[in-house]
Amino acid sequence: MSRPRRMLFLCSRRRLRSPAAAAVFADHPGWETDSAGLADDAETPLSGGQVAWAELVVVMEPVHRRRLRARFGALLKGRQLICLDIPDRYDYMQPELVQLLRRRLAPQLR
Repeated sequence: MSRPRRMLFLCSRRRLRSPAAAAVFADHPGWETDSAGLADDAETPLSGGQVAWAELVVVMEPVHRRRLRARFGALLKGRQLICLDIPDRYDYMQPELVQLLRRRLAPQLR
């Protein structure tokens, strides 16, 4: 059996969207998940080790993609980067957020 692929979810503070996404996809066959925040006051600030660990990096908004590239650009080589375009207006595991995450990420996980 091959090893699982690694997916990293990022948002600003790792309080709502990225931990929800990691939880939603934690049981997806063939994938491991992690999450972090790009803001200085994030619950779990993003580390270079997390970026190096990931094969697929998923950001919630275009601003996250810009911040990620500015801080960890060299580590992104060889990694797939996806922006889901999900604004910060959902609660953790809110059904609408879960549905949006599944719909926007499904094409990448086939």
